[in-house]
Order: sequence, then C-alpha cells, then structure tokens
Amino acid sequence: MTTHSTPAVLRHARLPAWLLGDAWPRAGTAPALARIELAHGRVQAVVPEDGSPIEPGAWQLHGALVLPGLVDAHVHLDKTFTLARIPEVQPGLLGAIEASVADMARWTPEDIRTRASQGLQWAWEAGTTLLRTHVNWPEIGPLPCAWPVLDRLAHDWADRLTLQLVSLTKLDSFADPAAARTVAAQVKASGAHALMGGFVHSTNWNAQAMRHLLQAAQAQDLDVDLHVDEELHPTAEGLLGTARIARELGFAGRIVCGHVCALAAMPEARALSILDEVARAPITLVSLPITNLLLQDARTGRTPRQRGLTLVKEARARGIPLLFASDNVQDPFCPVGSYDPLEGMAAAVLAGQLDAPFDRWSDTLCRADFLARGMPGAPRMVDGPADLLIFTQADATAWPSRTGARVLLRTGVAHGAPPAAWIAPTAAATA
Repeated sequence: MTTHSTPAVLRHARLPAWLLGDAWPRAGTAPALARIELAHGRVQAVVPEDGSPIEPGAWQLHGALVLPGLVDAHVHLDKTFTLARIPEVQPGLLGAIEASVADMARWTPEDIRTRASQGLQWAWEAGTTLLRTHVNWPEIGPLPCAWPVLDRLAHDWADRLTLQLVSLTKLDSFADPAAARTVAAQVKASGAHALMGGFVHSTNWNAQAMRHLLQAAQAQDLDVDLHVDEELHPTAEGLLGTARIARELGFAGRIVCGHVCALAAMPEARALSILDEVARAPITLVSLPITNLLLQDARTGRTPRQRGLTLVKEARARGIPLLFASDNVQDPFCPVGSYDPLEGMAAAVLAGQLDAPFDRWSDTLCRADFLARGMPGAPRMVDGPADLLIFTQADATAWPSRTGARVLLRTGVAHGAPPAAWIAPTAAATA
C-alpha cells in the first residue's frame, strides 16, 4: 500500500456516536462533525467542527466516516489459506475439524510462515491494529509446530500491528491438572502476547478440567480465550460452567468465550439466565458471524433451518463486553474471507438485525480493552495514536456497505490515496 501525505488536521469528520459521548453536540439525529488535530503521530484534539475556512495542510473530509484502528479478536493463522489443497470437506464443524487435522501433516514452519504472513498483510491493509490468533495445540508436552513460527511473526510485525497467540487445546486434555500446568507454563514463557485457551464442546465438557485450566492460568497470571459451545445443542453447558467456575475461583484475569452458538438454540429463559451469570463473571463474548452461520445446522443438499449467531443483543443489554471477529479464512472451516473485520460486521448486521450499526455497533470492532488486562481502555481519540480508518465512499446509514474503499492513517501517515477533493492547498500553492 502506497504511503501518501501526512495531514495535520482532519476537518468535517463523521465519528460514531459511541466514541463521542452524550455531551457531544448533534446535528439532527446524528453527532455533529468533528475536527481532529494530529501531530507527531498522535491525535492531539477532537472538537466539534466550527465551519471555519479549511487551513493549508488539512484534509476536508466532507463528512467521511472515521473509525479508530480495528481489533480482529479471533482468527486462525495456522490454518489459513489451506482450503485449496484439501480435496473434500464434509459439511459442519466436525467435518471441518477432520479435514483440518488431516492437513496438519503438510504443515512445516515455512508453510505456516508463508500462509500466516499473507494473512497478516491482508489484516494490516484492512486497518487492523490488533489481531488475536488461536493456534492448534493437540498434544501436551512439545510445542506445536505453528507456535514458534507465529511467536516469531508477532515480534517481526510488532511495529505494524499487535499479534496475540492463544493455545487451542481440547478441554478434556486438562482432566489431568499437570497437563494444564504444563501448557500454562509454556504459554507464559512466550511473553505478554500469549494466552491460554481451549476448545469447549458438549462432546468434551468436563467441569474439573475447566477448573484445572483456569487454576493453571491464574497461577501463571494469564488471561484465557476459549472456543465455547460452538454447536446448537440446547443442553450445552460450557458457557454456564465457565462463568460459575470463574466466579467460584475468583478468577482475576479476563476470559474470552468465542462462538457460544448454543445460546440461540436454547429455550429463551435458560439462555437469558446463563447470560445473567455471564454478566457477573469477567467474561467477554466474541461472535464469529461468517463461520457461525456457515457451519451450524450444515447438511449436504439441505438449506439450514437454524443459524449460529449467538444472542448479541441480549448480551449487550446486560452490559456483557461483545466483539465480532473474522475467524477462519479460506480453510476447511470457511471458504471465504479476507482478514477484513468489516466483512464479519456486514454478516452480523443482517443475521442479527442490528440497527444503526456505525453509531451503535462499530465499537465491537475497536475495543481492545475487552480482550485482556493491561490493554488500553475504550478507544480515546485524544492522546491516542493516529491509527485511523477513513471510508471514502460509505455513509453512516448504510455502513458497512461501500467500506472497501478506505484510507488508513498509521501513526498519522496516510496509506492509500486520499481523494483530491480532500486536500487543501499548501501555503506555497496559495501564495
């Protein structure tokens, strides 16, 4: 992506309502446009637009939509871009797992590095500033092949985006507490960008194993990220059990539970009571709309009757932190995807019938503080890095439509050509 000029000021910028607060003035039903001042790669000020003449060095955005850098909270860089070499994938989650496990025989450090690097490049080009990848960890003891490769990439990409790694181990592997302690110690040794995780499903639910996982993570001061209830069984216990055990242990870290599709298949009273328990635990929910919709209730030759989106509105109503993310990209679990979180948001808007997505829901792609302790708080424009996305063709009512055309600011430096109508003449040109 070509580097362009560095603006000093962004004029007439349309920011989302969630970022501005209740005191921000309004123009009808929408927030008033903003003036964003930049210097030394950071945002120096954000104030309501005053309509004064456009100064040299400023960009006149004419109401273009602006967001902070994106957070893609759940992907699988170790599996990515493998679909083309897999001859057949049976429909549904278990078929995808079987095909992916068979493909792992082909994995080498160079193969993983090549595929994952392409994914990181695409994420960077989309405007992502934090990417969290789960890494298959099938055996207790040796590090999996992909872990040191992705760990190296996390360091190599540190000046462009933050890459976090999560160990992905089947929950029942932790029935032995020593196994949980082994994995936790190995994850801790990787550094602050690594978290402990697990795959939690009705086929392997084990309350004692979950207790061992959380105890081992707590002993190593690790946050946790889990695949939970990625299924449509109304009796699934993973999310409820995790919330109760976390509270019982007084778990001090942050727990992320991804997928939680089963909530949508439960009787409403049970699902809402589980969300009430989650609201009292240190849990963030991550919904993966594209893969959830594709894999759940999947059978050959039959249109799905049930869909996999979890209860996102009900979670938000209870104050439960919620994010949307990309999940699998061009692998046995999902044939599409491009590491652009806006694709997942577009699916969520339709599947979840989300209203005012730019003003009310775009924070689900920007809240790094929902993921782990020690992350910056809710995105703050002022004093934060000037990592911004400017959408050249989108409007707030139809967002995320027409968001492919975007200009990125990375520490204030523009990547992608701004429209000529944005650029104010320089002082020399006006002399």
